[in-house]
Amino acid sequence: MTVQTAIPHEGETHESSHQSTLNWLRAGVLGANDGIVSVAAIVMGVIAAGQSNTVIATTGLAATVAGAVSMALGEYVSVSAQRDTEQALIAKERHELTHLPREEHAEMVAILQGYGVSAATAEQAVTEIEQGDPLDVHLQLELGIDPEELTSPLVAAFSSAGAFTVGAALPLLAVLVSPQSIAAVVLLAVTLLTLALTGAISAGVSKTSRLRSMLRLVLGGAAGLAVTYGVGLLIGTSL
Repeated sequence: MTVQTAIPHEGETHESSHQSTLNWLRAGVLGANDGIVSVAAIVMGVIAAGQSNTVIATTGLAATVAGAVSMALGEYVSVSAQRDTEQALIAKERHELTHLPREEHAEMVAILQGYGVSAATAEQAVTEIEQGDPLDVHLQLELGIDPEELTSPLVAAFSSAGAFTVGAALPLLAVLVSPQSIAAVVLLAVTLLTLALTGAISAGVSKTSRLRSMLRLVLGGAAGLAVTYGVGLLIGTSL
């Protein structure tokens, strides 16, 4: 067995990059879905309460901005915490490679043997790895960390806010350009169609059932709109 079968090689690096891209795409779809459902539900409640177009537009815009800011802050904090943890682990591994080389050597040999590599081949492989800079290999095999793939908190924040805004804009624009007498029907139709589309995209990314994903989002969205419409009717009646 050759060394290349035991350690990450170029193909595996491309696979890791591809998986990272899929994760970002999936996060974007989910962010857009959040924007669609949350803003559409709020606007539906305001429509049911019998408010004017100005109030509907103001409420929808405020909900979009607030939601985008919330998504950005949440993603920034989450990714920052994850990145801090990863950087701490990288620093720890670098320290151990410098001060505990024998222990790290033995640990790497054991890891390679766990992949089915013979003891002799694993020993030879680790020895060859240590002739260069072994940090990246240790990080990937021991901790599953690729130092070249660390996510930027700012990029994550802007991406999340952008996806939310795009999703929220679709139902909001549909309501603003439609007559108030049919605004609720238009909002319902556009929201459910958009959710069906995001469900299909999400299923395509995840390689899962498109029908199941679409039904899950459409039914969930319809339930959310029904609840907020009912709340809006109650508030409008009481006012």
